[in-house]
Amino acid sequence: MTSLLQPVLDRIDAAARAAGRPGEVRLLAVSKTQPAAAIRALHELGQRAFGENYVQEALAKQRELAALGVAADAIEWHLIGPLQSNKAREAAQHFHWVQSLDRDKLVDALSRHRAAAAMPLNVLIQVNVDGEASKSGCAPDAVDALARRVAAAPGLRLRGLMAIPEPSPDPAHRRAAFDRMRALFDALRTEHEGVDTLSMGMSDDFEPAIAHGATMVRIGTALFGARRVSAGTGGPG
Repeated sequence: MTSLLQPVLDRIDAAARAAGRPGEVRLLAVSKTQPAAAIRALHELGQRAFGENYVQEALAKQRELAALGVAADAIEWHLIGPLQSNKAREAAQHFHWVQSLDRDKLVDALSRHRAAAAMPLNVLIQVNVDGEASKSGCAPDAVDALARRVAAAPGLRLRGLMAIPEPSPDPAHRRAAFDRMRALFDALRTEHEGVDTLSMGMSDDFEPAIAHGATMVRIGTALFGARRVSAGTGGPG
């Protein structure tokens, strides 16, 4: 696994350079279902940002990593899976980013539970860009209103958008979804200062995502190898 990080970084760098944006694309290592030891191994190689789907799984890993000698503030934790309202308190207290905000109720809950003394919680609005009934995310035409709620909420910092386009064997279908997200992102940046993150692209499509505007890519399989399959392990990566 440790030998996979540099090739992935090289591919991200090449794609960013080809898009005319060298150094502007961040790697989020999707560590869902992976053991704490695997996270520590990548951390020792310099990777700092890790994405988890489930709040409780992430909290368990944070405790394990502390026992392994990894300081609590040494890792930037991103929640990338759907967030239930009853987990908002823990998400607000134990993550640095929530990439899956998709409804008003979560804005209020995350804001209420983010400690006043803490740095603002970085928030991405998840967009259901292809209108899939089975997928989380707000509708594209709901982004503006939701963004205004986030931007006005104490303790939250609006950073941009996240999407998981519909899987398709047709590259043109995904490119079209990436382009729609780029248009939404560009419009959001004109309205809100500090918006700088478009999170899209995974192990099988991060290079075209970068070509179409992604500033953060969420990669799991290409870094850790094939994921162990168990019930409920779906989600971005």
